[in-house]
Amino acid sequence: MRKILPVTGILMASLAIGACGSDAENVPGEKLPLGGTAVAVTDTTVLDAFEAAGIAEPIRAATLSTKLMGSVTSVPVHEGDRVASGQTLVRLDARDLDAKRAQVEAGLAEASAVHADATVQVGRIRALYADSAATKAQLDQAETGLARATAAVASARAMAAELDATASYADVRAPFAGVVTRRFVDPGSFAAPGAPLVSVEDASTLRVTVSAAPEAVRGLKAGTPVMATIGDVSVQAKVEGVVPSGGNLYTVNALVPNPGGQFLSGSSATLALPRGMRRAILVPAAAIIRQGDLAGVRTVADGQATLRWVKVGRTTDGAVEVLSGLAAGDTVVVAGGER
Repeated sequence: MRKILPVTGILMASLAIGACGSDAENVPGEKLPLGGTAVAVTDTTVLDAFEAAGIAEPIRAATLSTKLMGSVTSVPVHEGDRVASGQTLVRLDARDLDAKRAQVEAGLAEASAVHADATVQVGRIRALYADSAATKAQLDQAETGLARATAAVASARAMAAELDATASYADVRAPFAGVVTRRFVDPGSFAAPGAPLVSVEDASTLRVTVSAAPEAVRGLKAGTPVMATIGDVSVQAKVEGVVPSGGNLYTVNALVPNPGGQFLSGSSATLALPRGMRRAILVPAAAIIRQGDLAGVRTVADGQATLRWVKVGRTTDGAVEVLSGLAAGDTVVVAGGER
């Protein structure tokens, strides 16, 4: 498939020809069976592009789980809810962790008391040893006791930090601002480590991923602007990266801003990968007459308008490329006024 991007000014020139050229003068508007303007068809230079199909996916999406095993006590969000970064999405029963916390805090208090006593004892033995009232063995024993007490305090603090980290999994929070796309559990459900609980996605930026042959991606690099079509809407995109994907193909990723949520994630999308310039015949979109899957134009000859079926390509910036059925020099009617 090919995509056309008209060069600025060419279409306006063709309109001027239709309005002021000899063809328009030979076909007065009042003789036409349809109200409108006679426009001379010309060929013009357009940007040739290879159109690769893909899917538009959110750049950030996550399915959240927990490392704990326990009952779900609360799920304060629903599918479709917009959530802020750090907002609680699922709460688990953590009463066993509360009991463990009391045990860890008691152990830390005990270790701190022993450390304080060992510090006092070392101070005393050092003073006695300086006055030759204590032996070197007594001093070494006191120093060893202080080292053990210090290690015990560090161990107790590490256990407390580990407990805090584990307890954090009891509240599953949003890693970024976005929309809840799926809720896997309800209050009363049993959560297991690694089991999905809720999914969140941020569709403020979409990534369009396509595959293309090496000759289609030659010259593309990160930051290159390209045209993307999501659904039936054309939008400017920026290449994120081009990498080989095997099988003599390359994967092209392009980012599309979507702050207002105009485009839905998972929509079909295409990228127009530029390949150079070529000649093409363009007509104003208002000149195209559609009947079902057929497309046609009103061509003018000897003051009479005749319906002619044509094969059309892409529509860009109000201009339609005619692939077959028209030639440069033909005159078509652009709809306007009353029929």
